Amino acid sequence: MSTVSELRITLDGSERVVAAGSTAGQVLEGAGEASPQKGPAGGATVIAARVGGELRDLAYELRDGEVVEPVELGSDDGRAIMRHSAAHVMAQAVQELFPEAKLGIGPPVENGFYYDFDVETPFTPEDLKRIEKRMREIVKQGQRFSRRAVSDGEARAELAGEPYKLELIGLKGGAGDVADAADGADVEVGGGELTIYDNLDAKSGDLRWKDLCRGPHLPTTRIIPAFKLMRAGGAYWRGSEKNPQLQRIYGTAWESRDRQDEYLKLLEEAEKRDHRRLGAELDLFSFPKEIGSGLAVFHPKGGVVRNVMEEYSRRRHEEAGYEFVNTPHITKGTLYEVSGHLGWYKDDMFPPMEVDGGDYYLKPMNCPMHNLIFRARGRSYRELPLRLFEFGTVYRFEKSGVVHGLTRVRGMTQDDAHIYCTREQMVGEIKNLLGFVLGLLRDYGLNEFYLELSTRDDSDKFIGVQEDWDEATAALREAADDSGLDLVADPGGAAFYGPKISVQAKDAIGRTWQLSTIQVDFNQPKRFDLEYQAADGSRQQPVMIHRALFGSIERFFGVLLEHYAGAMPPWLAPVQVVGIPIGDAHVAHLERVAAELRAKGIRVEIDSSADRMQKKIRNAQKQKVPYMLLAGDEDVAKDAVSFRYRDGEQRNGVPIADAVDEVVRAVESRIQV
Repeated sequence: MSTVSELRITLDGSERVVAAGSTAGQVLEGAGEASPQKGPAGGATVIAARVGGELRDLAYELRDGEVVEPVELGSDDGRAIMRHSAAHVMAQAVQELFPEAKLGIGPPVENGFYYDFDVETPFTPEDLKRIEKRMREIVKQGQRFSRRAVSDGEARAELAGEPYKLELIGLKGGAGDVADAADGADVEVGGGELTIYDNLDAKSGDLRWKDLCRGPHLPTTRIIPAFKLMRAGGAYWRGSEKNPQLQRIYGTAWESRDRQDEYLKLLEEAEKRDHRRLGAELDLFSFPKEIGSGLAVFHPKGGVVRNVMEEYSRRRHEEAGYEFVNTPHITKGTLYEVSGHLGWYKDDMFPPMEVDGGDYYLKPMNCPMHNLIFRARGRSYRELPLRLFEFGTVYRFEKSGVVHGLTRVRGMTQDDAHIYCTREQMVGEIKNLLGFVLGLLRDYGLNEFYLELSTRDDSDKFIGVQEDWDEATAALREAADDSGLDLVADPGGAAFYGPKISVQAKDAIGRTWQLSTIQVDFNQPKRFDLEYQAADGSRQQPVMIHRALFGSIERFFGVLLEHYAGAMPPWLAPVQVVGIPIGDAHVAHLERVAAELRAKGIRVEIDSSADRMQKKIRNAQKQKVPYMLLAGDEDVAKDAVSFRYRDGEQRNGVPIADAVDEVVRAVESRIQV
């Protein structure tokens, strides 16, 4: 019986002949790629391979005809593999220090990793220090990650003491999709064979620890260059409040200490910009416990900012041909049966309340009510596109664990628009919408964007026919391409009724926020029997385009607050000018200046308190007021003010007319100061 002694593989676009039994690591090293045993200081470290489109360990034995690509540590895939390996190291350290700990799941996530544990008492900050110290010892030992395939029975026998792993094995064996079981569950068992990764002693090869895992992993623990444990907190097993609460430890890991230091500095800056802290410091909003989680109240200063945001948006919408509507906060459940939301979205809706023998719901979205407005009378093609707009307050039952300040709330006001148009108008209307959205976001000071195209979930989580989805997706893609912005795919991320484009905006410190969305919907018009009379007299179904510009007023408020670190541009600042008299004798002079400013629509206050001038200046700076107008004897004599900016720069002896004009021009032009 003959054996194959050579394999033909493809590397760097060319076919190569290698010995049978060659691993991906041997082939890549032989091709001149950096050795996986070299650290980051040695250059671009190859830590895994992509073989036939699948990520593999470097120890993977190649097969004839396979296409091999290197995966470097500093790539997105490389970081994910390294972070997943760090999660294993952390779990090993935890079980060595806390032998009673039972393992949950431990996937890589954006900027880091986590692992869930079932322990008797929550982890303390001191525990995290001990765990991190033990992790560093394991990394230094250079333990080897070794993959082996096992049967279900073998896995159950080896992991008999790990109840959560046994549950995952059961899910893998059932009809359900493991990826739906919990975030990160698919990294444990995947969709194919079961595998266990052993952590082996670098010298003796003895087993040090093992875990059920799909992989791939780094060759050794020593290749984890930089990591840090961040915090611990509670997390329900498989994301369900019906399941036990585990303890989740979060960490971060990077391809170099410099990259990790950059990330940690970013976190420090983000903490300074946290809109929840700024909201309290600047007296903008709060979340009273008496009202409930995720339900904000806006204080007078926050109300000013919110009102300015809404009024400017309202004016721009009026100029763009939108018509304003208003709808109630509750409705009969039958409305959401027609729209499909009770079948597809019920878990995210508040429970019903019984009224007059029927179920009423707090509305989670405005679109079904806008459909009723369209349907209230006959419509002609001459009215299309019909653009309906509403600042509509909606309510969504977000889980308590994900509620976060203004950026994830249970009660929100959407700047919600629904456009009804013909199929012939659809592409042009989407292009106009996208231009309108980007222009308005730029007016609020956001300037760096890319687009994300969310397409249909290939499972059964959608309504309508494939042809309509294809046409809607093609229209969105054409508009996105026409914008000139980068377009990123989001397979399966669409709502159940149609695909969407999301505008992803970067803030001042480089973080990305999903803001505006544009969704094309052929299905809601069908479900509501919406029609218009075409030019030939026939009855036609309109296309419905859903569009949220801010997403919600609350969330956009929080995003802007963090983008500007609380120092809102003059046109959005709750107080635009503070007058600071040096003494009581100068108050009247500043009151006259304030009257001129108020006559031109400027929001101004006079600090006539007993505080010294320097204390008044510090107070205004803490409140991030754009302009301070100071007045003393010399200013009064010259009919002038001393003009001070919030960055500390000051100009003395500025004539009142010039000072007023500068403030008014800055506010009207929406410039930053």
